[in-house]
Amino acid sequence: MSARGAMRGLALVASWAAFATPLQAQFSDVELHGFVDFGAAARVVSDPLQPDDLLLSEVRFQLDLAHYGERAEFAFKGDFTSDGVSDGVEVDIRQAMVSLRASDWLDVRAGRQVLTWGTGDLVFLNDLFPKDFVSFFVGRDDEYLKAPATALRLTFYSALANLDVVATPVFEPDRSITGERLSFFDPGTGGLVRAGSVPLAQPTRPPREVGNGELALRAFRTVSGWELALYAYAGFTKQPLAVDESGAPTYSRLASYGASARGALAGGIAHAEAALYDGSDDVGDAPTVPNSQLRGVVGYTRELVRNFNVGLQYYAEHTLDHERLLAASPAPEWEPSEIRHVVTSRLTYRMLQQTLTASLFAFASPNDGDAHLRPALSYDWSDGFAVTAGANVMLGDAHTFFGQLSDATNVYLRGRYSF
Repeated sequence: MSARGAMRGLALVASWAAFATPLQAQFSDVELHGFVDFGAAARVVSDPLQPDDLLLSEVRFQLDLAHYGERAEFAFKGDFTSDGVSDGVEVDIRQAMVSLRASDWLDVRAGRQVLTWGTGDLVFLNDLFPKDFVSFFVGRDDEYLKAPATALRLTFYSALANLDVVATPVFEPDRSITGERLSFFDPGTGGLVRAGSVPLAQPTRPPREVGNGELALRAFRTVSGWELALYAYAGFTKQPLAVDESGAPTYSRLASYGASARGALAGGIAHAEAALYDGSDDVGDAPTVPNSQLRGVVGYTRELVRNFNVGLQYYAEHTLDHERLLAASPAPEWEPSEIRHVVTSRLTYRMLQQTLTASLFAFASPNDGDAHLRPALSYDWSDGFAVTAGANVMLGDAHTFFGQLSDATNVYLRGRYSF
């Protein structure tokens, strides 16, 4: 981080700290929490397309306010970041939400919020809420993989089952890799690109009008200790995988239907989840629109010995009408495999009275021949201060999902003071 960026970050923290103390004193019924986070990450291999080896250099201050009433709650969570890579100050409102206990059978949450459901560990099928993949690969905390959305969430309770209804009036896509910081594979050129190296068309979003929002449903209940759920979604692909008439990337319509189960099994926790992605714009032989897919994941987590947990998952996605896709594609070698297999493992070992945690999360695709390794070591110095060191190691050919990011393999260091 530049000296100017560091000074700006410290000034940002100091100003908000000066604001927070009298605020808490004046409104004693408001709970105030937050943290100051210092993060840095750098490539350990060279990316000839990127002008800087720094991927992360920031001071982040999060202010978390909550007021709890008898039947209503208000929550605010905002991140204020001095970014030494972009050399700017960014504000990200992750939560600005009102929650109402409308009745014994209805809860209402309205506003900016982070939404999630499903059973997979860092594998998402029926969770079609926005993700931030840039944060995931540059060393930010795992919580930043989930991006916020402005939505209305209704939860209905009944003896038969409970029902979540999430309406997002304005489509919220993923925060995808765009070539800033991270180069990516472009099938149009057959190679890696970054923002500015070649002309890259900006993705076109659906028009802001009624009918172009998103609707997600989850019906869930517990049966004999097992959490069971059914899902449905109507909206758009979360990444710009289609191509519009002008040749620009865009988001095609998507409907999804799925189910999941999670419960105790043989001393551990097992889960399974499946989803059908129905690309309603797809006619099977149109390479400008992603084909429909069947996706599934099964997993199991157990403590093998004291303080040592092991989690394993198998994930597969089956692209439908694959032969017609290859026949119609101008570059069939870049199209996805008919069935993509991915295995994951999570190893976690806690030591020194659980103040020191060593972990490894690994993705590997046997048929794509790529992998992503996420080793990390975290130490809690005190109740309020923690340090984490880790790495993102990406391996594989340039046209594969993880292999395209191999030149972004990095190590990172974060320090966080919470209050």
